[in-house]
Amino acid sequence: MLRACRIVCASKRGFATVVDASTGFKVAAVDNGQPSSSVTVLLKAGSRYQTKPGVAHTLSNFAFKSTAKRSALGTIREAELYGGVLSSSLSREHLALTAEFLRGDEEYFVDVLASFLAAPKFTRHELSEYVLPAVHSESHAASQSAPTYALELAHALAFRGGLGNSLYADSQATGNITAEDIRDLHARAVGNPSSVAILGTGISAESLAKLLEGAVSAHKAHVTPVTSAPVPSATTYRGGSTRIASAHGPQAVFVGFGSTALASVPALHALAAHLNPAPALKWASSAALLASGIPAGVHARSVLLPYSDATLIGVVLEGEDGAALREGAKAVVGAFKDAAGGKVGREELARAVARAKFQVAAGVEAREGYVGALGPKVLKGETASVHTVLDGIQGVSAASLSQVAGDLVKGKPTYVAIGDVHALPHADEIGLSA
Repeated sequence: MLRACRIVCASKRGFATVVDASTGFKVAAVDNGQPSSSVTVLLKAGSRYQTKPGVAHTLSNFAFKSTAKRSALGTIREAELYGGVLSSSLSREHLALTAEFLRGDEEYFVDVLASFLAAPKFTRHELSEYVLPAVHSESHAASQSAPTYALELAHALAFRGGLGNSLYADSQATGNITAEDIRDLHARAVGNPSSVAILGTGISAESLAKLLEGAVSAHKAHVTPVTSAPVPSATTYRGGSTRIASAHGPQAVFVGFGSTALASVPALHALAAHLNPAPALKWASSAALLASGIPAGVHARSVLLPYSDATLIGVVLEGEDGAALREGAKAVVGAFKDAAGGKVGREELARAVARAKFQVAAGVEAREGYVGALGPKVLKGETASVHTVLDGIQGVSAASLSQVAGDLVKGKPTYVAIGDVHALPHADEIGLSA
């Protein structure tokens, strides 16, 4: 039986208290009375769980194709009649399938999601005619974006396998992918209820649980139980550096570090906010110390990517001039070292903590942020509350920030440079050590 979560709505950013349902999917929802609703199915089917390169990316593009109940064309036409939007997104740990629609149309869209969970066909002709062309197009677009490509390479250097698996399938990988490979990844994710979370907005948890129960029961004969949930190997941070020649668009540099210490995540939020050179007002100059070290013509942004057992933090720099990128990268390394040396002042720390809290609080108000923040906690059966995250960030002190930054700097850095390798620096030329 599906069991729903009771919502605690102390504010518009209220979250669900999750009750573990050992015999069914975990369900959570929040309803603030908005005119539209959404339902997201979150599966442990991200790229870290794939057994072949590119399978997770291919499965993501198989979303809403033919099932035992309706064809892909039928799904599209019916969704258009309701005015809804269907989408899928892939991360390194999760595959999210989302239906957005007007309040009152939830029965149809929940059934669409349930049919993909329980009775997908994974036909060979759809794989070759529709899915793989979309996969190739997305992979090509990612490879032409230097910042995106830099983050992909950074993950591969930092974590190698598991979290280091690419989100994208290249042409060589897709040549080895079969419909059976895709069906296997889907079955391993869906066959164990503890690997599935159902997240709703604009709908009560009770109504969502009831609709899901009916829709899944209708497809019950098609479900293949799996005795154990996907269990990835423990992540080890390794780091490394690489320089890739590219003549496509702006050049990019990533300077960062990794950590597998989950207790340091609140301090990493504050550190990422401290490193963020973006101003609070468009066209204005930023008060962040790093901003003064970023040359004109270079766009820089801090990146914080927390996962279930590791975190990657750093700064991505993008620009046309290799010499300017070199100076910007040196400034980033200097900012990391200053934070490790306890050179973050009281006012700077207060600004970083406030900015980190705002980014977390504002992020969860959007559907994507809601799913990203709540979904992993729902899968773990934890009480998911934004306030616990905010309280953790609020508790970051100058000493804890310095300690976490020091631990990062003592480890091996992750460095990626894409563009004119004759002008872009090596890692040791910007102050990074092996």
